[in-house]
Amino acid sequence: MGLSPGDNVGPVAILRCRLCATRPQWSCRHPTRGFLLRVDLARPKRVPTLAQELALDRAMAARSTCSRCSRRYDYCLPLRTVGSCDPCAQGYEPTPGTYVTTTVPVTHRLAA
Repeated sequence: MGLSPGDNVGPVAILRCRLCATRPQWSCRHPTRGFLLRVDLARPKRVPTLAQELALDRAMAARSTCSRCSRRYDYCLPLRTVGSCDPCAQGYEPTPGTYVTTTVPVTHRLAA
C-alpha cells in the first residue's frame, strides 16, 4: 500500500504459523510471522532524494564491481572472502549476459 508504520505503537495482532499459534508461550521466529498494523495511523513512505539514491548506487557499485577486471555485475561479489569475481578467481572468461556493459560513459546510475 506504500505506507510506513507511522504512529502505530505496536501491532494490533500477530499472525503466527500453525505450530506457534497453538503454543502462545513460544516466540514465533518463523518466516510466516506477520504483524497487523492500523492503516488509519500509517503514513506514506518517505521518498529518497537524488543524493541519497546516488549514494546507494555508489555503495552497490562498490559491492558489485570486480577489483581485477572492473566489470560491474548484477549481484554482490564475495570481495571480502575471494577478493574478485568468480571468473577472475577461477581463470575463465565470463558470459557477457552476467555483467553490466556500457558503451558510453555513465555519469550516474540511480538505483530507482
